Amino acid sequence: MQNAKLDFMGLLAFDLGGTKLATVFFNSEGQILFKEIAEVRKSKGGDVGALICNNITSLMEVLSLRGDKIESIGICVPGIYHEKEGTVWAPNIPGWYEYPLMREIVKVAGEIPVKIDSDRACCMLGEVWKGNAKNSKDAIFFTVGTGIGAGILINSQILRGTHDIAGAIGWMALQTPFLEQYSDCGFLEEFASGEGIAKLARKYISGKKNYSGKLKDISFEEITSRDVFSAYESGDKIAEKVINKCIELWGMATANLVSLFNPEKIIFGGGIFGPAIPLIPKIKEEASKWAQPISIKQVSFEPSGLGTDAGVFGAGFLALKNLKQ
Repeated sequence: MQNAKLDFMGLLAFDLGGTKLATVFFNSEGQILFKEIAEVRKSKGGDVGALICNNITSLMEVLSLRGDKIESIGICVPGIYHEKEGTVWAPNIPGWYEYPLMREIVKVAGEIPVKIDSDRACCMLGEVWKGNAKNSKDAIFFTVGTGIGAGILINSQILRGTHDIAGAIGWMALQTPFLEQYSDCGFLEEFASGEGIAKLARKYISGKKNYSGKLKDISFEEITSRDVFSAYESGDKIAEKVINKCIELWGMATANLVSLFNPEKIIFGGGIFGPAIPLIPKIKEEASKWAQPISIKQVSFEPSGLGTDAGVFGAGFLALKNLKQ
């Protein structure tokens, strides 16, 4: 754990993804005092839980030597957090189908208050606290990374659903017929997530004889969404076909969200936005074809004000709210 001068109590926040764990210490004003990133790409359930717990223990020891302490802890997790049970369903982390994360954290945190929430909710809350949703009552965080999700803010409250699953828009159905391949992640995520972009590129390449574009120099199974965007920027025809398909799907999906929820803003984030930020005007243009015609003229489409830190800021906000409560 990196050392830093901390002379007061603060907020400890974790943002867990399928490939990394961000650990950030905030003051109550949302200033980052330090930030640390650890890889979790090949780690399994218990190991990932232990990594979070070890970081808490390590920081508690550092602060204790200075006479300081952690005031509250917030944790952003991928997938679904079941608050009543204290468990996480996160298919990107092996072994996290009903992982008892709250129980493990409480063992090391003791009396420190702990709050856990899904990544889509945390990203939305991060934007409310320090990003592009300040002073917004109705907004949607449209996140595209390894998967796709939506943090939905209605009348200043996160929409959760009966079992905390609201916002799982990767399963949004935008085309018939149903194929079995959509069962695990949903139609939208199958084609327009980070993983989906790479899979679609491989599909188009395999169907094109004598392909000589930029992606041909990359091992077929190792093509990533980052490679596709790089090829898109250089005018590669396969990459253009893939990204144009994604623009259509993102436009249709956001149109449905606009028609259903009439938000003030749709904020785009996650690893893909990123490189897809310049595409936001095209996404809105596509959404305008499909959405309720009055609502679409009233909503703004914006990039995240926090970038890839939206989730960890949301976790920090969880810790702050939990402390006040």
